[in-house]
Amino acid sequence: MGFKNKIGVISDSFGLGVKEGLKKAKEIGADGVQIWAIAGEMEPDNLTAEDRKELRNYISGLGLEVSALCADYGGHGFKNPEENGWKIEKSKQVLDLAFDLGTNIVTTHIGIIPESSDDPEYAIMQQACNELAAYASSRGGYFAIETGPEPAERLKKFLDSLDSKGAAVNFDPANMVMVTGDDPVQGVYTLRDYIVHTHVKDGVRLREVDPRDVYGVLDHEQIAVMAEGGAGFREVPLGEGNVDFEAYFTALQDIGYAGYLTVEREVGERPENDIRAAVKFIQSYRHR
Repeated sequence: MGFKNKIGVISDSFGLGVKEGLKKAKEIGADGVQIWAIAGEMEPDNLTAEDRKELRNYISGLGLEVSALCADYGGHGFKNPEENGWKIEKSKQVLDLAFDLGTNIVTTHIGIIPESSDDPEYAIMQQACNELAAYASSRGGYFAIETGPEPAERLKKFLDSLDSKGAAVNFDPANMVMVTGDDPVQGVYTLRDYIVHTHVKDGVRLREVDPRDVYGVLDHEQIAVMAEGGAGFREVPLGEGNVDFEAYFTALQDIGYAGYLTVEREVGERPENDIRAAVKFIQSYRHR
């Protein structure tokens, strides 16, 4: 197969804090990291200009890059007009932080896109995403919506309805396999014009799942519990689930995707071992 995409890991998955997580990412052979930036050490309000410069230098000193930041504020995503104001402003602050750290991508969940564009929530989500997209586009950046809560075709139609390309896609094949039953390989081709960042994660669907039970009220700790406990689906180590990675990687090459392949591991008692094995798994494909 052979491809040149860099390999990332979500450094928070190690549970070690920011700098120790970065060191661990380098130790296991990653080229870059995706970092959550909504609370604690990485919350934008907690990082001065000098802090940001120091962190960027620390990351580059390790020989790493930032593939993306994550600004996911949970709840109903961007369906509630009463919450959208502060969520949009916080998200913009994370994009500013992203640029300070050397990336132009922020990933997020926006809530489940309604099936019908006539649904009142559709217009609410459009308004919020148009504001985010305009801000990102003005800076040459992207807010990348993660796949999973709805089929790829519905997400594409929503993105097509927006006013700029500042809203893009963070493609996660396992979410599609586990929750909607959508085909991630076809999804790559469907969303080809929007993919700016990807996750490499595996999973199985044990029975039909209502996406509203998983993504209706976004709570990533609860989703992780569900993915570990087999609540209709299960996240598993790479190669043990239903994602056809040879076809997935081939599809990404077919559409000319040149960005990061970022390992996400939200469950498991040995995340470091699983992430280390995942990096080697991707490397085995990259060198074929």
